[in-house]
Amino acid sequence: MLMPVSKRQQIVAEADRLFYEQGFEFTSFANIADAVQISRGNFYYHFKTKDEILDAVIALRLDRTRQMLDDWQQSGEDPKARIACFIQILIVNGNKIVKYGCPVGSLTSELAKLNHQALTRANDLFGLFRQWLAGQFMALGFPQHQADTLAMHLLARSQGIATLANAFDDMAFIEQEVQQLNQWLEQQLAGQAESDNSKES
Repeated sequence: MLMPVSKRQQIVAEADRLFYEQGFEFTSFANIADAVQISRGNFYYHFKTKDEILDAVIALRLDRTRQMLDDWQQSGEDPKARIACFIQILIVNGNKIVKYGCPVGSLTSELAKLNHQALTRANDLFGLFRQWLAGQFMALGFPQHQADTLAMHLLARSQGIATLANAFDDMAFIEQEVQQLNQWLEQQLAGQAESDNSKES
């Protein structure tokens, strides 16, 4: 049975959408209140400042990211399949990425420019992906340092793809780059297998 969505949850969900589509700086209290269709007075009952809303949005994104990673952990047949889930998200969210960029990258970039105190918490989103991806590479037999290097490389590639796809409004570019990322993953696994075989012989 689905629990009813509270007014506070509605505010956070709409703020999350608007921060992504319009940017944190250019989203006002009025924008969010209009989207939720509540009065300003009722709005201030739930949140006194936009920074309070930002904290709630980051918490929501962290919770959703943890849930997504847990789902991939359960549904992926093996670490390789789980890493492929991360790569495939560029296709799954492709239309939004082309229009608005990466939700994580766009938020952290904006907060960095604003020198906003919430930047560290927003960066935790990248930290979740980094730690999870490194864990998958370690499960495939890569030593910890190399696994983290590969995780960072994959994060960097995905961010670059999202940025350029958004800049050039090009979904085909995402599809092309996802194919190359999958090939890159196969190459890393082949290299690791060769290394393991040479150690055994």
